[in-house]
Amino acid sequence: MKLQTPVEVKAGQVTFSPSDKIMVLGSCFADNIGQKMKNIGMDAMVNPFGTLYNPASISYAVDRLKSGTPFSASECRMMGSGAGMVCSFSHHTSFARKSEEEFLAHANAVLSDASDFFRSCSLLIITLGTSWCYKHVADDRIVSNCLKRDAKEFIRLRLGVEDSAALIEQALSLAGNEDVPPENFREKRVIFTVSPIRHLRDGAHENQLSKAALLLAVDEICRKHDFCGYFPAYEIVMDELRDYRFYAEDMVHPSAQAVEYIWERFCEAAVSEKDRETIRKMEKTFRQSCHRPNLAL
Repeated sequence: MKLQTPVEVKAGQVTFSPSDKIMVLGSCFADNIGQKMKNIGMDAMVNPFGTLYNPASISYAVDRLKSGTPFSASECRMMGSGAGMVCSFSHHTSFARKSEEEFLAHANAVLSDASDFFRSCSLLIITLGTSWCYKHVADDRIVSNCLKRDAKEFIRLRLGVEDSAALIEQALSLAGNEDVPPENFREKRVIFTVSPIRHLRDGAHENQLSKAALLLAVDEICRKHDFCGYFPAYEIVMDELRDYRFYAEDMVHPSAQAVEYIWERFCEAAVSEKDRETIRKMEKTFRQSCHRPNLAL
């Protein structure tokens, strides 16, 4: 009996190796894969603004990484719901601090390091989570996080395929590596994924519309640029791993086992056999480092 519908993953148009310098941006699924890379010792930086979900926020992030322009007091916002914390509309709330000074010191220290890393990285991995987003009316911009502020301050909207593709294209136009001599100039390689994590707060049907818009936009971009590739993480979870045993307790996020499986499929698609052997050795070293002798005996 055939009890699964395997998703065929062809050798990637865009590949990577353990020696690559990799920037990972996007949804919490990007956090999972990026952390996996960091754990085994790869040179990776993950979400220097915190978790990002929609194409607009990711495009803004790439723009900021490219320019390196420090965050200013005018961008600071008090969080709502009595949190008493300061953050910005460009950051996840994990960046929130008790005062503007603390927030800016932390955010700009991270930005400085991340901007330097971004300019010299060879690979950009972008995971898009949703095309639903919130626009702050007063600031006239799509935000990365609503910061628990009054819902009346925002307009909820869904980016269409054309809008999403345009924002992704804008991000790609900023991703060139200018730190190498002109004769060696080339674009950064880019791998896109669409997060398999369902945004059910938007509604089941609305979530499907959102994912469809992202998938179509990414397909358009990858057909246009040979330095871009797509890895079907969304399809693997939706088809191969559709059983709820592959989900965390919230029945939305993939379990650790599912993340591990997707990581294996990712390496099969985008890493040479020789480099996969290197990665396996790196993983073994990491697992060994996690074991600590029991000195209480």
